[in-house]
Order: sequence, then C-alpha cells, then structure tokens
Amino acid sequence: MLSNPTFWVLIATAIFVGLAIYMGAAKAVAAALDKRGEMIAAELAEARRLREEASALLAAYESKRKAAEAEAAAIVSAAREEAERLAREAEGKLSDFVARRTKSAEEKIALAEVQAEAEVRGAAAEAATRAAEAILRSQVDGKTGDALFASGLEEVRAKLN
Repeated sequence: MLSNPTFWVLIATAIFVGLAIYMGAAKAVAAALDKRGEMIAAELAEARRLREEASALLAAYESKRKAAEAEAAAIVSAAREEAERLAREAEGKLSDFVARRTKSAEEKIALAEVQAEAEVRGAAAEAATRAAEAILRSQVDGKTGDALFASGLEEVRAKLN
C-alpha cells in the first residue's frame, strides 16, 4: 500500500481538502456563491422592476392612443357636422337667392306688362284721337269744329290716362 501511487494521491488530496477546510476555503466558496446568488436575485428584482415600468409605460401609451383615437373620432364627427351645417346653409342661401332672382324677374315682367299696357293705351288713344279728329273735321267745319275737337281730345286724354 505504501508503494501504490494511488494511495499517496488519495492521502495528498485528503490533506489538501483538510487544509482548505481549515483555512476557510469552504467559507470563501460559500460566500462567493452567496454573493453570486445575491447578484442574481438583484438582477431578477431589477428585471421585475423594469418589466413593471415597461408595463406601466405600455398602459400609459395605450391609454394615450385610445384618447387620441377618441379625439380623432370627435374631430371627424365635428367636421362632418360642420360640413353638413355648411351644406344646409349653402342650400338655404341658394334657395333664397333663387327666390330673390325669381321675384325680381317677376317684378320686371310685371313692370314691362304695365309699361306695354300703358304704351298700347297711349297708342290706342292717339289712334282714336286721330280717327275722331278726321271724322270730326270731315263733319264739322270752322271754329265750332275746332272747339268740339279740343274738348273731345281733352276728355279722351283724361279718361285714358
């Protein structure tokens, strides 16, 4: 046994492990492992915190997006209502314009009718006066005829105008 190299390797390993335990290597390894575990736990806590922040940020942006969509819908709705109102106003103004133009045209037509009627009456009165003058001149001579003609002419003009 003392000549077996495996035996001596076993003895040297046992002495080395014993010295390492006596010198506190196990405590150092345990402390290093504990420190490494604490670092991992801190990294996990940081990851959780970052995840919660990201979730809160995502929720905030989601609510902002929904608010922006609602605002956009309200703007579109208001624009649609404004366009409808403007169309109604334009239609009302157009109908008022057409009514005014129609009334103006009717007034011009009525005025033209009145003027034409007055012109026809005037022309008829003038023609009747000339015819009466011709008839009276042929039937009545002299000053009596002129006096009758003048009085008749005044009477016809007074009645026609």
